[in-house]
Amino acid sequence: MKKYSLIFREVLKEIKPSKEQEVHLKRVANKALKLVKGEAKKYKAKAILAGSITRNTWLPDKLEFDIFIMFPEEMKEKRMENLGLRIGKKVVRKLKGTFKIEYAEHPYVSGNVDGIDIDIVPCYELKSLEKIKSAVDRTPFHVRYLEKNFKKVMSNEVRLLKQFLKANEIYGADTKTQGFSGYSCELLIIKYKKFLNLLKEAVKWNPGEIIDIEKYYTKKDFEKLKMMFKNQPLILIDPVDKNRNTAAALSPRNFFLFKKLAKAFLKNPSNKFFFPKEIKPMREEDYIKKLRKRETEIIVLKFEKPDVIEDILWPQLTKFADRVCSILKEYDFKVMKKAVFADEEFCYVLFEFEIWKLPEVEKRVGPIIFDLKDSKNFLEKYKEDTINGPYVEGIRWVVETKRRFLTAKEKLIDSLSKSFEILVAKGIPNYIAEKLAKGFDIFAGSEVILLLKNRKFAIFLKKYFTKEKLI
Repeated sequence: MKKYSLIFREVLKEIKPSKEQEVHLKRVANKALKLVKGEAKKYKAKAILAGSITRNTWLPDKLEFDIFIMFPEEMKEKRMENLGLRIGKKVVRKLKGTFKIEYAEHPYVSGNVDGIDIDIVPCYELKSLEKIKSAVDRTPFHVRYLEKNFKKVMSNEVRLLKQFLKANEIYGADTKTQGFSGYSCELLIIKYKKFLNLLKEAVKWNPGEIIDIEKYYTKKDFEKLKMMFKNQPLILIDPVDKNRNTAAALSPRNFFLFKKLAKAFLKNPSNKFFFPKEIKPMREEDYIKKLRKRETEIIVLKFEKPDVIEDILWPQLTKFADRVCSILKEYDFKVMKKAVFADEEFCYVLFEFEIWKLPEVEKRVGPIIFDLKDSKNFLEKYKEDTINGPYVEGIRWVVETKRRFLTAKEKLIDSLSKSFEILVAKGIPNYIAEKLAKGFDIFAGSEVILLLKNRKFAIFLKKYFTKEKLI
């Protein structure tokens, strides 16, 4: 136990914000909140501070806070949005900051003042969540719940949890990370009181684990809950909304990774679990060795990055990769694994193939000889264009034809070198289709070496080839 305590003290020295940072953040937050309240009052609206600043659970590399403007629920949605933007812009200008308009379920102002990120978000002030109009309306309820249930002594426990998750790339409920949100972290500490207690419990979790802090459900309801939140490995019931899983974003892979990390830390406690491991970029010779050893083929598509927020980009990249796999499968190419990556300028979609090259001849099995109508159509279709046949195998017509695409690379070039309209019709997501229609590059096998000049891509490739054992 002493060893754990010593490690936690050492880690907290590194991850707790300095007094200067704390004073700076709170000064800007209080000033911004006062200004927003003054503006909101003109429209019979209220404003509250939200985010980790209110519970003192923030980490020093994230100087940020949110202000939610709560408008009367009878106000028209469009007016609520416009007033929210008007107030947000005005306040950031008064604070001599910069801003841009971001879009979630409502547009909101995302600003930066003296190095601090500020989101000023409009929502409705509701008496009950039964009348909820969008996810942001839930935030004031979260703030009130945490004010009541989150104890001061829990702040550092949450910091330890956040840093532990962050170091292992599973902190964040965004579509790229698919990990734990800040709110989920705070709820887990409310439930287990201590970070160490959480780790001890996490090693015992099973997929479909249910945590219901407010005890909305009895054990008899658990099977029904698992159906309600099907395929969600951790079900952490929102204390303010019993029909919501606050851990819905957590992927099965990251659920098992957290369990594995918890077990490893408890067995061999060390502060190395709290700080990111340095990953060296993949070298050319190592990449070639991997290809030879695995005897697979790597193909990477590279195209310009769409100018959209990450929560739109990453689902589209994933959907695009899945769709390409389906197209390739139709032509007998077999993808073993896939991965997506994006830097500031470009997107990269990697496919690793078990089958990427096919013989020139393709066997096509037709209808049974007794089905006269289908036999006639089949024989008519392959009257000219055959290498061998038609012949009969058992009771079916068979022909051997020349295969159109011999390699997966050829097929990819053919399928993706289309107009925006055709790509969308093929099931390619619109923002991806828009960029592909303007052009893309394709790298196969040893050609991928050319991409290793990009350090970020080389690190992504190294991670791709790193063995993963979750049990």
